[in-house]
Amino acid sequence: MKLLCDGKTKAVFEAGPGEILLKFKDQVTGSEGVADPGGNVVIGSLAGKGGASLRLSRYFFQLLERRAIPTHYLKSDLSANTMLVKRAETFGRGLEFICRLKAAGSFLRRYGQYVREGEPLDYLVEVTLKDDQRGDPLINEEALLRLRLITPGELARAVELTGQVTRLVEQECRRAGLELIDIKLEFGRLGRQVVVIDEISGDNMRVYKDGKALDQKQLCATICG
Repeated sequence: MKLLCDGKTKAVFEAGPGEILLKFKDQVTGSEGVADPGGNVVIGSLAGKGGASLRLSRYFFQLLERRAIPTHYLKSDLSANTMLVKRAETFGRGLEFICRLKAAGSFLRRYGQYVREGEPLDYLVEVTLKDDQRGDPLINEEALLRLRLITPGELARAVELTGQVTRLVEQECRRAGLELIDIKLEFGRLGRQVVVIDEISGDNMRVYKDGKALDQKQLCATICG
């Protein structure tokens, strides 16, 4: 099987016509030595973390499927830590849509003069370029369209889906006694349809219990059982 990309938390393989295989890793990302789902540097590993990320992704992708929200998900193999997905076309080299319920992480580092930690942000959506070398820079709507990374209709749909997915994940967290702080989602094209891609796990969301952040394994144990 041909390796297409060896990323921080997943390896990506070609799996046949129109399909990709994602292999989940135990590596943990962060910044300044502190675990952070928004971090761009691998700071270590946690045994079983890859399996937890896969179980959470399967759980949430299946939930989205039941709610008629389009995704690239096909099936998963928990014993091999792999997920088979449809091969979607990314927007440019990848865009990340971040939905923020409360001020934390990079948002707080950027705007700390104007906002307190934990201040409600009412589902604020930010878009960043997927570019580790440049620190995943923010990009505004005008630049997205001027650079032809996405069409106006696709952008509106991706923002709409970001809100829908965030609210579903928030409901699941609340049901388990957890608090969703923010979540990062990716989208791609399948034909003319905008779909949710990549993963939905502790690697791309910040979740608290009693004011403390949960790691991927803790989140999986609470959500998935």
